[in-house]
Amino acid sequence: MTEVRTLVAKHKIHIRKKLGQSFLEDVNIIKKIASLVAPAADETIVEIGAGLGGMTEELAKTAGRVIALEIDPQLLDVLRERFGRQENVEVLAMDVLKYDFSQADKGKKIKVVGNIPYYISSPILFRLLSFRQQVSSFTLMFQKEFAERVAALPGTKQYGIPSVMVAKYTDVSCEMVVSPAFFYPPPDVASCVVRMTVKQMEDDDPYEERFERLVRAAFAHRRKNILNNLLYAGFSKEALDIVFSQSRIAPQRRAETLSLEEFTNLSILLAEISNQNPPPKI
Repeated sequence: MTEVRTLVAKHKIHIRKKLGQSFLEDVNIIKKIASLVAPAADETIVEIGAGLGGMTEELAKTAGRVIALEIDPQLLDVLRERFGRQENVEVLAMDVLKYDFSQADKGKKIKVVGNIPYYISSPILFRLLSFRQQVSSFTLMFQKEFAERVAALPGTKQYGIPSVMVAKYTDVSCEMVVSPAFFYPPPDVASCVVRMTVKQMEDDDPYEERFERLVRAAFAHRRKNILNNLLYAGFSKEALDIVFSQSRIAPQRRAETLSLEEFTNLSILLAEISNQNPPPKI
């Protein structure tokens, strides 16, 4: 019997499917993920959804500090019993969507790792990106389908808002596919470990807000071309005519064909010609 199943039986844990609970029980894969994180003695690692503590234990072997976030009370009891005397592990009863990552290690960048609940992958991803100034890398396990969207390239059916936003701020790679057989209980789908290394960028990007609004508007209706989507979102027809002319981007193209560079150029041009007017809210 694996350690995971032993702990589940010992603590009489009721596995909560509504929280997407499936515990990774293959030790070799845990070690591989930890090696991707590459925790150092002077680094703080924040683990999302620490579960039964298998990954926590591996990270704590070399990390200066591990902050293990968990929301399920029954799993918190296991984690506190397991790491209560380990000085470099802090167990927090915390919803990741409410956690302030900027407070994890003030003045130093942290690393984030986690097996992300599939039903809230998108909200967690965008919340993490909002803290990118405080993070050097994210190593996250997603449902394989969502991971493919995160790392998708222009011109593919998976390419969308997550693809563009992740590419804007990180260098992303899909590192390994993990079979359902390596989890207990096994999920219905395969998983994929995605590593995102945060790019070095200026702290204050004057085009950031407009860029995100532009991208979200562009993909609002995938069957419509980018011009119609932006008009529908409330962007000025006069401004768009100038932007598409100057950028040499055909307005009849669909959003999934535009590269990160093209989205960036559009957002800059829109800002430059309409900086006296606030961008539309979408």
